[in-house]
Amino acid sequence: MAFDCIVVGGSYSGLAAALQLARARRKVLVIDGGQRRNRFASESHGFLGQDGRAPGAIVSDGRAQLLAYPNVTWIDGQAASAERAGDGFGVATADSTVHRARRLVLATGVVDRLPEVPGLAERWGRSVFHCPYCHGYELGGGEIGVLAISALSMHHALMAPDWGRTTFFLNDAFAPDSEQIAQLERRGVAIERTPVAEIRGEKAEVVLSDGRVFALEGLLTATRVEMASPLAAQLGCAFEETPMGDIVTTDMTKETSVAGVFACGDAARAAGSIALAVGDGTMAGAAAHRSMFMREDNATAA
Repeated sequence: MAFDCIVVGGSYSGLAAALQLARARRKVLVIDGGQRRNRFASESHGFLGQDGRAPGAIVSDGRAQLLAYPNVTWIDGQAASAERAGDGFGVATADSTVHRARRLVLATGVVDRLPEVPGLAERWGRSVFHCPYCHGYELGGGEIGVLAISALSMHHALMAPDWGRTTFFLNDAFAPDSEQIAQLERRGVAIERTPVAEIRGEKAEVVLSDGRVFALEGLLTATRVEMASPLAAQLGCAFEETPMGDIVTTDMTKETSVAGVFACGDAARAAGSIALAVGDGTMAGAAAHRSMFMREDNATAA
């Protein structure tokens, strides 16, 4: 095999996985398409030691540190397909070049499908967010909105008051029952049932269909996620359904249902952040390494 492991995806989880393998003196190939999920955000928060830094700067530093290891090869480009090849795997890039390795780590990420509200996509990652832990503090305790997409949005609405006075815009996507209304009232959440017509302004002015305007410091909303890459499905990996969309099923070591294939980061986690992605990647990289020498020992013993 040309490589011990191919890591598909060079963002936070992929970098962390590749670093463990590189430090185990294994020959590693990273294939990265350069599409970070948080590329719309100017700052990252909640990652110890990196709080407030630009997300791209964190990735750039991580890549430079990884490439200091001579046993790491990096390809800027898309991994188009993957398949099992003998006792390992083959990954083809967009130019049809096939790279082979004994193990695969899929750090391929997800694509966010946003609510279809005019003006929302333009403010995604700037004044419209999915994670209050990542962006809530910077709203300064001001007025916050939560835009419902389903019953899942109750979770957002009940969390948000710790970061500011909260209005829950149901937008015909969700109708809380009497118990849920009582929960919202106990948390001081105002409920707005009139549909949202658009979002405008420098921050997040929510304009309702009746013309009323709510000037907010920020708006929280959940998204539906889809796999950013077809590789896991091509390899036959099992998926699990979550309220936000399907993710790749993994065990405690981040190995998928396909032996020798590991998955980490947002593609294999129902909720994500940089800190969680790095932890996932660290586990996946270390587990991929362990699987190589443990299975080597088993084969020798047999």
